Amino acid sequence: MTTNGDRSDREHVLDELRAASKLVVVAHENPDGDAIGSLVAMQGILSAIGKDCLMFIDAGELPLPQEYRFLPLQGLVSEPPADVQERTIVFLDCGNIDRNPAEAFRQDGRDRLHILNIDHHHDNTHFGTVNLVVPAASCTAEIIWDLMQALEVSPTRTVADALYVGLITDTGRFMYENTGVRAHLMAADLIDAGIEVHEIYRRIYEGVPYGKLALLARGLANVERYDDGRLTITDLSAGDFSESDAEESYSEGVVDHLRAVQGTRIAALVRDRLSGAGAAGLRKVSLRAGDDSIDVSAIARAQGGGGHRQAAGFSTELSHDELVDFLREQLAAQL
Repeated sequence: MTTNGDRSDREHVLDELRAASKLVVVAHENPDGDAIGSLVAMQGILSAIGKDCLMFIDAGELPLPQEYRFLPLQGLVSEPPADVQERTIVFLDCGNIDRNPAEAFRQDGRDRLHILNIDHHHDNTHFGTVNLVVPAASCTAEIIWDLMQALEVSPTRTVADALYVGLITDTGRFMYENTGVRAHLMAADLIDAGIEVHEIYRRIYEGVPYGKLALLARGLANVERYDDGRLTITDLSAGDFSESDAEESYSEGVVDHLRAVQGTRIAALVRDRLSGAGAAGLRKVSLRAGDDSIDVSAIARAQGGGGHRQAAGFSTELSHDELVDFLREQLAAQL
């Protein structure tokens, strides 16, 4: 049985969570703040109601980006558990089942595994046995916060911190257009639960390693603009990372500097993938829309990726020139 995002789906998911005894929570590859915060929070919530709940993060994704390492990873496994077919698989913040790197969670998943798909991406493929997809939610963490309240769980400090991380990273510190009334109500509730707002902000956005600053400098130095500045793109090679003494995750945030440039309709960061299954020869492309008239998720889907209207990405083997041509064509088509 598959469902879509309405109140009955919420109740169905709640029934599933209450009934399951063994679960494992998973998210998309290259997990961002919302994915990581959602994983940590959901594992804590399910453990609080007496469930045997594991959290899967692929070994290739560890260690996490520095800004998220303060969150404890209780129940962490880096390989699919041997009893995976006995567990309810809870996908979080994952618009497409193929975006999880573990084959055991993907191969014939619809037939062999019992999957709950909880997400807020508007282009979610509804791959779960049960789907709770809420595009109006600011982040997946907001959906989990709602489920936590329905399950009558009082958040621990770890759960509250994790939910707030998901909220502020996916709303751009409450600046993106997906920030609604419930996002602010959620923030108020988490502050009431005891989170330290400035401390979380400092951990995520300050204390920047010098290697990250050096990598940003290279990214800004490599900027190219096309079509009267409507496409702003930069490139980071494996050499840029090594010469900056930068971890792969240090590229996060570079593309947002490009989006802020006057006249930009599409901003793109293209970087070599340094780790993960099948990384050799692949480049990761992060896209941001400069305004509401552009849907970068449609561009990403054309290359097998996905995301939101204003933030999306994909991996590619296209050369730099081929990629620029593709992005210019997609931009022209949308304009």
